[in-house]
Amino acid sequence: MALLEQVQKDMAAAMKARDEARLSALRMIKTALMKEKVDSMKELDEAAELKVLNSLIKQRRDAAEMYRQGGRADLAEKEEAEIRLIEAYMPAAATEEEMQAAVAAALAETGITSAKQMGQVMNAAKAKLAGKRVDGKRLSELVRARLS
Repeated sequence: MALLEQVQKDMAAAMKARDEARLSALRMIKTALMKEKVDSMKELDEAAELKVLNSLIKQRRDAAEMYRQGGRADLAEKEEAEIRLIEAYMPAAATEEEMQAAVAAALAETGITSAKQMGQVMNAAKAKLAGKRVDGKRLSELVRARLS
């Protein structure tokens, strides 16, 4: 079932359950997916859907961090709850061990030893982790640590 259809069904269930917080987050997901669909003028494939969800998660993380810095823990918790809801629609996250193995394989494959070529290693590592959710910031830290 397409992600958009699943979100639509979950929205109906949230409406029936009168779960306003869940309904609001689901509407936000649907809106982002529909906007991407209209902008690209074609049906979304799984990679495009994941890209949209990843951007939503990143926005929520940034907002939660800002709220915590501003002393608004209640709003930060709301953003974090939305992150958990969005993550439920995504594939499993890559484990630390899988990320380290992908970085090691990417370094061996590319033969790169300079931090100036970090982007190539990142792309190779991401390719090794295809189909899994990857925290780009953490992957970057692992690559940087191995190259320095």
